Amino acid sequence: MSHHRYIVFPDDYKGYSVNFFCIPKHYEDSLECILIPSGIVQDRVERLARDIVEDFGHGQIVVLCVLKGGYKFFTDLLDKMKVFVQDKLVQIKLDFIRLKSYEDDQSKGTIDVIGGDNLDLEGKNVLIVEDVIDTGKTIQKLLSIMNDHKPKNIRVASLLVKRTKENTDYRPEYCGFEVPGRMFVVGYAIDYNEYFRDLNHICVVNDYGKKKFGSKKEITTNKQ
Repeated sequence: MSHHRYIVFPDDYKGYSVNFFCIPKHYEDSLECILIPSGIVQDRVERLARDIVEDFGHGQIVVLCVLKGGYKFFTDLLDKMKVFVQDKLVQIKLDFIRLKSYEDDQSKGTIDVIGGDNLDLEGKNVLIVEDVIDTGKTIQKLLSIMNDHKPKNIRVASLLVKRTKENTDYRPEYCGFEVPGRMFVVGYAIDYNEYFRDLNHICVVNDYGKKKFGSKKEITTNKQ
């Protein structure tokens, strides 16, 4: 299994200037840098797809998407998995779940799970697809809930893992990139108060962007 193989960005990583890439005008003044260009993201997702198919082998895989932030990674990962399963007896089934934990860039301290009551996972291979793992507490709670459904095997694929003091040292079986915890990342469907999902690149929001797109009312994002 490809456990603990991922690309690590050091704490002093500066990323790329937004001036080198095409960014929507309304976001240009709100980004600190381009952390990971879209082309690199796609190449990494392709490799993760190959690793997943090789590790799971034959049989059925239930791929569970964590909404909303995970949908782009989920979609691209599935498209690439389908290429690698062409010569294998693998059936892929899809399902969805939603986690609520963040307001602006601060954790609310509580976690709500939506859509996990009607899942048929007993005796099946399950792959949970997530966008960002922060402290690791949310995904571990989700795994506990999913294990109550008695799956045969359950693994996690996360596009990003944040390196923070609060991190429980949890690492998913499949991880695209490990990034510094100080960075609040957006783009590639990862949001800040529902903004920035439409960016193709993975970027870092600056302080002005947090103020510009911040909100005092409760708005859900999907980082954990």
